[in-house]
Amino acid sequence: MRKIVFINQATGYLTIDIINAFAKEFDMVALITGSIRVQDDTLESDVEVSKIVKYNRGSHINKVLSWLWGTVQIYFLLLFKYRDYEKVFFTIPPTAYLLPITRRLPFSIIIYDLYPEALKINGLDERSLIYKWWIKRNIKILPKAHKVYTLSDHMKEGLLYYAPKIKIEVISNWSAFSEYYPIAKAENKLLIREGLQDKFIIQYSGNIGATHNVEAIIELAEYFKENDSIVFQIIGRGIRTEIIADMIKSKKLKNCLLLPFRPDEELYESLCAADLAIVTLDDKTADVSVPSKTYNLMAAGVPVMAIASINSALAKKIADYKIGTTFEKDNYSGMSDFILNLFDNPDELKTLCDNSYKASKFFSKANAGRYLSAYLNN
Repeated sequence: MRKIVFINQATGYLTIDIINAFAKEFDMVALITGSIRVQDDTLESDVEVSKIVKYNRGSHINKVLSWLWGTVQIYFLLLFKYRDYEKVFFTIPPTAYLLPITRRLPFSIIIYDLYPEALKINGLDERSLIYKWWIKRNIKILPKAHKVYTLSDHMKEGLLYYAPKIKIEVISNWSAFSEYYPIAKAENKLLIREGLQDKFIIQYSGNIGATHNVEAIIELAEYFKENDSIVFQIIGRGIRTEIIADMIKSKKLKNCLLLPFRPDEELYESLCAADLAIVTLDDKTADVSVPSKTYNLMAAGVPVMAIASINSALAKKIADYKIGTTFEKDNYSGMSDFILNLFDNPDELKTLCDNSYKASKFFSKANAGRYLSAYLNN
């Protein structure tokens, strides 16, 4: 009897799709998680779920504490309840795959963010003992993995320091809405409800944390404060939400709206409300993190303006599929010119919208099956 357990402290549609693919081949499938967020398909009914502490998206301290406590709980579950299971670790919590558990059965790692490199944005110094220890631990563990999955060739390059090329599989993320069709603005219930159907909407939807550079969006909104037709939406939550609210208030930006996360049932319609979406990426982690929201924006047929390194994996994807443009974080004149050009040229905007939706077809739920195929065809 073949048994496998997946470990992800914050389970979303990507994890669910992958687990469901494996459930077709394995006799017993389990999940260790702190939370499950369903946006499309639910978990197969026979998947056993063991709950641990939820991933805390608050302050750095609370986040790390949730990681560490979750890792302790995972350790004992793997030691006793799932000792004879094959294991697949996601990098939430990023400390779980470092556990000194028995390696008698195969284990694999799905790396959405490369650690410890991703922690540099939180101030972890490369010269610190923790950073150096983590590097050594990666060098010891990753070559022993059955498979190491990651999201882009950029991230693969970083992983080659730790694991042989033959172990690494590059599989892009996909959208929770890959089978949807974009909602026209004239039919968008959210725009009608909020009286914005005639506005040019520039939208940021995501976390408002210390590393997300949402301040850049406030600066952009200030460029357009005299233009009544352009509205900026910042939709999300995080430790800097109050600071962003104060900035909007102090600058008297009537064209900038700070909104809470939409309910899941309104998320796709909310994305479709945008004429242009902003995705931010800290340049310290350009090669170790890829925002999954990009694929949902593609499925909504929305162009993307990235505020990120022009050498990042995100910038390459945007350029390859011709769905927008990437700007370095201080290039406000370039960003504002790009926005005005799309505002003044609806045909050019439509081309980017069409490109974005077409690109989404390359990032469908079929990618979940590639995880299983790679796992079985080692």
